[in-house]
Amino acid sequence: MPHSYEELRSVALDILVGREMAPYEPTQYEHLSLGIGQVFAQREGRIQPGHFGATYPLDSQDKETLLELFWDLFRQGVITLGLNDANREFPFFRLTKLGQQMAQGQATYFFHDVSSYEAAIRRDVVDINEVTLLYLKEAMQAFRSGCMLSATVMLGVAVEHTFILLLEIIEASVEHQKTFASVFAERTLLQKFNKFRNLLEPMLKTLPTEIREDLDTHFAGILSVIRTFRNQSGHPTGKIIDREQTFVLLQLVIPYCKKQYQLMQFFK
Repeated sequence: MPHSYEELRSVALDILVGREMAPYEPTQYEHLSLGIGQVFAQREGRIQPGHFGATYPLDSQDKETLLELFWDLFRQGVITLGLNDANREFPFFRLTKLGQQMAQGQATYFFHDVSSYEAAIRRDVVDINEVTLLYLKEAMQAFRSGCMLSATVMLGVAVEHTFILLLEIIEASVEHQKTFASVFAERTLLQKFNKFRNLLEPMLKTLPTEIREDLDTHFAGILSVIRTFRNQSGHPTGKIIDREQTFVLLQLVIPYCKKQYQLMQFFK
């Protein structure tokens, strides 16, 4: 039975970053294909005891899907062609710097597609708003397609929407509405944020430890960074956002949302 694109992608990445052992070093296209077939056979219980050296090639449909997947990984910057400078051609390939970072676990949140990105978000922000999540998933889809400017704009929309949700909760709070009344009088979102930050400062000692911890970094700092990149992308400045910068922003938005939802819970 053929496997889905996401199933093939998951196994391919497991092999490339060393989480699964393949019979051949995954430095050639055919070796990767045989390795994926081997992993599927092992997971599905199709490997017969004593059949040493047997191979379990992918069926024709899986091979067609793998070909599409391979070039997607190339376009997304996970792999590049060639074994080294002396051998630069397909079918040889190797991990890029981004791929190596994934292999070494340097990314705080490991994700490689829309589904795994959503799962990473939901692990830290269980009750995330579905509208916010929609923009975050759109950002990840744009990233996978190589549209870095679009991804950055979608991330900016998501972080601003999360902050607006926080303000709505405070405005509906009998206990806290008066304290932050001047925030709602401000016209722009940036003005609202700056006013909110100033009014929050005297309250820090009353906040639970989990909220106070890294609050400035995970709230103000990350919001500022993402807004800056979003503004650079959303206006015709000509500034190019590279893949590594965008990948970092996709990660940063998760602790930002987590901190925002902790604040929402506190102000309810």
